[in-house]
Amino acid sequence: MFTPESYFHGDERPAEVPIWREALAGLDWLALRGSPIFYGWGAPRGDGAPVVVVPGFLGTDLYLLELYCWLGRIGYRAYLSRIGRNAECIDLLVDRLFETIDRAHENTGRGVHLIGHSLGGVLSRAAAARRPERIASVITLGSPFRGIHSHPLVMGATAAVRARVHRQGRRPDCYTARCGCESVNALRTLPPVPQIAIYTKTDGIVDWRVCVNDDPETDFAVPGTHVGLVFNPVVYRLIAARLAVTAAESTRVPGGAPSRSA
Repeated sequence: MFTPESYFHGDERPAEVPIWREALAGLDWLALRGSPIFYGWGAPRGDGAPVVVVPGFLGTDLYLLELYCWLGRIGYRAYLSRIGRNAECIDLLVDRLFETIDRAHENTGRGVHLIGHSLGGVLSRAAAARRPERIASVITLGSPFRGIHSHPLVMGATAAVRARVHRQGRRPDCYTARCGCESVNALRTLPPVPQIAIYTKTDGIVDWRVCVNDDPETDFAVPGTHVGLVFNPVVYRLIAARLAVTAAESTRVPGGAPSRSA
């Protein structure tokens, strides 16, 4: 396993991943519809804990509605992130996420679980590192929290967003590992809360190797696509099991966070 200091490094290079695979994301969606887990059958019943779902790069909460509704069906108090489109300064997005985390915590008096897809998982880990007292656990789905190694088209879109936020007066190194903002700096440490990384080796957007902890206890490989991770029945089963385990293993302390990590 990498040391905490090297967890998020400055290596930025295009990934030779077959982006055409993402056209198969519809198969993940169809598989979910045909799976009992989507209807709550076989899923451990939730305990009403708050769970916030966080969208990936260029996305909004809209495409996470099925995951959001499913979490409610199995017994959790689900929240959409309300960060807007995920194409802004990382620090700004994390600050918006804190507003939702604070609201979820105030509504329930409990630590908040974060589920982030792609860049949404990076935001979630940054939030957990910055304010662990409010976070119960983090689950990342195809999230490149170890470095920037994406398909050239994605890196081109990232450069365009970087240029736009710079014109708005933000840091010129925004959306790079060199950015000195509080949230990017937080990625260089391990979040002191229970966390797992779910990824697919057939990812067509990012190199799966930057989406893992190098720890068999917290890394879970699934079949499917990068986009389809939010519609993948295997992922849903993992999420249900993980949330149940975290609830069973944690005890409440002031502030609502669990007293020990997995």
